[in-house]
Amino acid sequence: MGFGQAISAGFSKYINFRDRASRSEYWFWILFYTLGAIATGIIDLALGIQVTSGVFGLIMIVPNISVAIRRLHDRDYSGWWYLLVFIPLIGWLILFIWFCLKGTDGPNRFGPDPLADLAIPGAARAA
Repeated sequence: MGFGQAISAGFSKYINFRDRASRSEYWFWILFYTLGAIATGIIDLALGIQVTSGVFGLIMIVPNISVAIRRLHDRDYSGWWYLLVFIPLIGWLILFIWFCLKGTDGPNRFGPDPLADLAIPGAARAA
């Protein structure tokens, strides 16, 4: 999944907490969020007030949680594991490792493999 596809999927599935998100979808979404946070931070510095970054953060909170939960589903973990974010450092480290690991091949209890339709027959799964 490419950068544009990941952003499109993130916004079109922003209230979807049931399906799966591939590694590429998750990390491209995080890249988009980081670039947006930097851009709004620069705008806030230029304006001298923190308005755009706050609005951006509020707009992005639900899609961020949604894509993270769908990423956990790709590893065949319950979305409730996302509550590890409330455990400083250890919880964040565990989630970071899980988000970096490859998802389960084929369908799991949360749905079909998100990369199954993108795979080229005979090629290894890249993301």
